[in-house]
Amino acid sequence: MKTLSYFASRLGKAVIVVLGVVILNFLLIRMAPGDPAAVLAGEAGASDPAYVEQLRREFGLDQPVYVQLGTYLKGIARLDLGYSYRERVPVLNLILDRLPATLLLMTCAFLFSVALGMLAGVIAARARYEGRRRWVDSTIMSGALLIYATPQFWLALLAVIFFSLTLGWLPPFGMETVASTLTGWARVSDIAQHLVLPTVSLGCFFMAIYARLTRASMLEVLGMDFIKTARAKGVPVQQIIRRHALRNALLPVITFAGIQLGQMAGGAVLTETVFGWPGIGRLMFDALVQRDYQLLLGVFLVTSTMVVVFNLITDLIYRFVDPRIQGS
Repeated sequence: MKTLSYFASRLGKAVIVVLGVVILNFLLIRMAPGDPAAVLAGEAGASDPAYVEQLRREFGLDQPVYVQLGTYLKGIARLDLGYSYRERVPVLNLILDRLPATLLLMTCAFLFSVALGMLAGVIAARARYEGRRRWVDSTIMSGALLIYATPQFWLALLAVIFFSLTLGWLPPFGMETVASTLTGWARVSDIAQHLVLPTVSLGCFFMAIYARLTRASMLEVLGMDFIKTARAKGVPVQQIIRRHALRNALLPVITFAGIQLGQMAGGAVLTETVFGWPGIGRLMFDALVQRDYQLLLGVFLVTSTMVVVFNLITDLIYRFVDPRIQGS
């Protein structure tokens, strides 16, 4: 019952946060310079004010802001995010068409960064704790610092130049080979090859943070009294690391994992743009350039909801890892 009450409380707060984000995004978008109707009329080669006004009426832009906001919130309640100004199709359809690609990239980058980052952090902490092979700790931490300080776009471009253009090992752009008729495992293999460079480029920055965070947390736990007692009883170092230190050092890592997923949900724009990955990050960039405000609002709503959901899941994992944590 306590867990259910905790979940209900967090869920209620999450709904309020999402509603606040929706309203704030709507008002900020409406304050942005530029008129979508004027842009579309100009691209159509029609500068007639009557035609621009017709487009404004069609898009509902001639209504007061509070009326537009009320209409938009009613639409969200019905899972209707409106129509794209440019594509003339439902916004939800465009987002659902791109969302699987983003979720695939996010999942692979997340698993890559967590697995390698935590492994590197544990190895570095153990080397420092045992007092032997300290060069291992120094090498791992120096490498993590170098990766952390490297701009993501530069790393992505360098990966394309080296692994695709110079060596020809991996495809540089897209999610799968253009005009291919592959099916089954052949198509899976093709997508996997296209996924390698975006995954590594997006995950390297977070991998470096996980490595440093895991090392610091592990060393803090290894310095506690119950670890010293276990060592005095003759418990092997490997067992201390695996069964005692690692679990107690997980909470800071879980905290950052929730933040990382949120950042990936809304921050994959650069990676998807560099690699031509057909996800919602690229969709958001295109909507911004084209002033497709309705589509932009839809993408903001989906990404903000994903961030809130990931943080809600993180809170629930807290209680699983450490039941002593109580909801507030």
